[in-house]
Amino acid sequence: MTSHVNRFVPPDWAFQFHGHKCPFMPLGYRMGQLALQRLGIERELDHALHVICELGEGHPQTCLMDGIQIAAGATFGKTLIEKTYWGKLAATFWYPGKTPVRYNLKPEFLKEMGQFEFFTYRKKGIEPSGIPEAVTQQVIDWGLSLPDDTVYAVSERPDFHYQPPKGSFASAICTGCGELVFERYVRMKEGKPYCIPCSGYKG
Repeated sequence: MTSHVNRFVPPDWAFQFHGHKCPFMPLGYRMGQLALQRLGIERELDHALHVICELGEGHPQTCLMDGIQIAAGATFGKTLIEKTYWGKLAATFWYPGKTPVRYNLKPEFLKEMGQFEFFTYRKKGIEPSGIPEAVTQQVIDWGLSLPDDTVYAVSERPDFHYQPPKGSFASAICTGCGELVFERYVRMKEGKPYCIPCSGYKG
């Protein structure tokens, strides 16, 4: 592999974290790295970067999201990544003081990618961990070998606005279950604090 390709190969621990080898986690990893480079920032250590993924559920390409988290450091646990449930293979990367940038996988690329044997297995309902490794590696290597602009469409989004929620350590004890609930999610009922499930409110 060339140095250009090696730059976008996820580390072994990334596949271990993800759980299996597939082509979409590496594509998300590459997307995340490209976004960091374009924004001129390093991998997020704390809570500045935020990623809005347009993925949904019930389609296997959502593995893209794990790759983005691994590359960019915008993890679910730090609440730095979210889904719009639009069913699209795209994500917008927002960082304070920078122009947000959106990446999406090009339809032409996806159409060609779909011809690989890996997807014959997937359409039969075979999970990635059950597909021969050589078959999986073939499509991963192919994706890595292509130029960035063959794989991704990129656009700046100066009109995109995001307001990070203000962090708070304030909390209360739910009158119903006796468990701690953070202030943002406390619901008052008859003058007493409740968690959302115990309150009977929908949200």
